[in-house]
Amino acid sequence: MSFSLESAEYRPLDPEGRRLLARALGDTPETAAAVHMLRRGLCEAWVAGPVDRPGAAVVQVCFRPGEPLGWADDSRVLWDVLCCVDGWHCINVSAPLMLAFEDVMRARMECEVHCYGEVYLTLTRPAPWCSSAVVRPLSEDDEAVLERADDELKENAFGSVRRLLAEGCAAAAVVGGRPVGVAQTYALTARHAEIGAITLPSWRNRGFATAAASIVARWAQENGLTPVWSAMEDNHASLRVAEKIGFQEVSRRAYLVPERELPRF
Repeated sequence: MSFSLESAEYRPLDPEGRRLLARALGDTPETAAAVHMLRRGLCEAWVAGPVDRPGAAVVQVCFRPGEPLGWADDSRVLWDVLCCVDGWHCINVSAPLMLAFEDVMRARMECEVHCYGEVYLTLTRPAPWCSSAVVRPLSEDDEAVLERADDELKENAFGSVRRLLAEGCAAAAVVGGRPVGVAQTYALTARHAEIGAITLPSWRNRGFATAAASIVARWAQENGLTPVWSAMEDNHASLRVAEKIGFQEVSRRAYLVPERELPRF
């Protein structure tokens, strides 16, 4: 993304502005989630300068308002934009911006700032078949099945379970008619499909996440998309699942959390 500091105007974006920002961010593993949310109206966004060449941009996902995503070349401009955003407790930034923005946050907030790394991975070889007797792909006819899942398994970035199953892909470990683990497309762009997976604590370490995520990864590749995976650098379980499927690290971002806030990852 190419930034310009020609304007010092910081403003929230209307739907057309969000579409323009999605184009300005580009289609990369790191931007896939933000671009998806911008195009579907599932976020708020603010920029400094022209929206097609912003000096800084902040995207606040509606169902995760405390963890906005930020982009900029100048950390001071990003801070000014972030000050327009309510309800945040941390910010996610690119690795090159991390140290400079950490210094700005520490100085402006007068507190210590903690950094939590996030790893981005992609799958460029064919997704493997990872079999499980209870894991299967979900179709549009499975809307009621997914609706019966625990709340922590139902969060999706399509606005509804129906839209997720119609426009994206999900697979689940179904036991007794209820999902105990789900993998799904968390974001879709022209080039990428970001995958999210979660298994209920009492059902972990049985290979459910690997089997379900491999189904979603194959769906993405069959539709001409590169599967993307992201996880906190200390989330070893998630990174092991990605490794089993064949994902490889391509970049990193980081969450910067002021000491007076509690990390919520």
